[in-house]
Amino acid sequence: MMRDFCVIGGGIVGLATARALLARHPGASLVLLEKEDGLGRHQTGHNSGVIHSGIYYAPGSLKARLCREGAARTKAFCRDHGIPYEDRGKLIVATRPDEIPRLDALHARAGENGIRAALTDAGEIRAREPAITGLKAIFVPEAAIVDYKRVLAALADEITAKGAEIRFATAPSAIRETDSQVEVTTGAETLKARRLIACAGLQSDRLARMAGLPIRHRIVPFRGEYWRLRPERSGVARAMIYPVPEPGLPFLGVHLTPMIDGSMTVGPNAMLGLSREGYPKFSMNARDMLDMAGFPGFWRSLAKNIRPGLDEVGNSLFKRRYLAACQRYCPSLTLEDMQPMEPGIRAQAVGPDGSMVQDFLIEGTARMLHVLNAPSPAATSALPIGEMIADRLPG
Repeated sequence: MMRDFCVIGGGIVGLATARALLARHPGASLVLLEKEDGLGRHQTGHNSGVIHSGIYYAPGSLKARLCREGAARTKAFCRDHGIPYEDRGKLIVATRPDEIPRLDALHARAGENGIRAALTDAGEIRAREPAITGLKAIFVPEAAIVDYKRVLAALADEITAKGAEIRFATAPSAIRETDSQVEVTTGAETLKARRLIACAGLQSDRLARMAGLPIRHRIVPFRGEYWRLRPERSGVARAMIYPVPEPGLPFLGVHLTPMIDGSMTVGPNAMLGLSREGYPKFSMNARDMLDMAGFPGFWRSLAKNIRPGLDEVGNSLFKRRYLAACQRYCPSLTLEDMQPMEPGIRAQAVGPDGSMVQDFLIEGTARMLHVLNAPSPAATSALPIGEMIADRLPG
């Protein structure tokens, strides 16, 4: 049976892409392949549940444009489907004098991106969030929280109602493109589709190479290790509390995030992972480690980021050190407040020169598109990302 579309990947970007394809091609046949036994088992199901505003991203970048649009679209989707979300706002706090120029630059960037953001002094920080201390801060009122698993489930309901087939426990072992179709081998079966879109996250580079794309980057996994505050401390802040991010890195630092279920998380850090899909601490995967060790860009990236890398190792190994990073802006937190929580793993594309790809990266052929880098805020931006992919797909 020939399908019109085959989508690989059951995360939020894959589902949003399937939704956009069916909206643009009413009546089209579509099959979505997911190698796990359920949707959103990796990045979508392990993120911090934030609907980002887009304040961090370079003006004119895809990240900035798609995040701004995606935040509004995600909230509208939630209202349409009865999914609760809350506009809690985000407070980005400078706790050292050397962070203030970077905070001011971030505030200027907010203006360039059309994002409402207010500078506040130490007194205003305390008035807004009594448990939080800092020299100066930016308050971004539009940042919100949501359960992305519920968003994902609603997307799945939409596409299956339009005739899409979702196949679980189905992983490609070969992808072959011809002049008229794309053939995807899964076990003993070969599926055929006129167009293929791969949204494979942590495995995106491997699927691209399997399909014959001459990519030069590799995916490097970064573990985001979280703690959950004990219930008595879940009200320590109403807004999300973020530090000023380190320059040159695509990570936002350890932050306090209220969750839609009423809990409060601390994290994540950004620890180099030795397994793309190994969630327990100290997980190692020989194939993943060999992939990194054989890629020169990995070693160049390591050399460029040795100091922040060592900081993350220290935060991972020593709970008290992790706590100290949080106490910079929330001094009342204690070791007893921090309870274990499952980590997430971020798929970060790294170039051969060691640079971390900061923006969305999509490459394709005559009949395929591969989403090769979909960093945060991919969940926030998923709906417009899906539409952009559908529009880029060759006719």
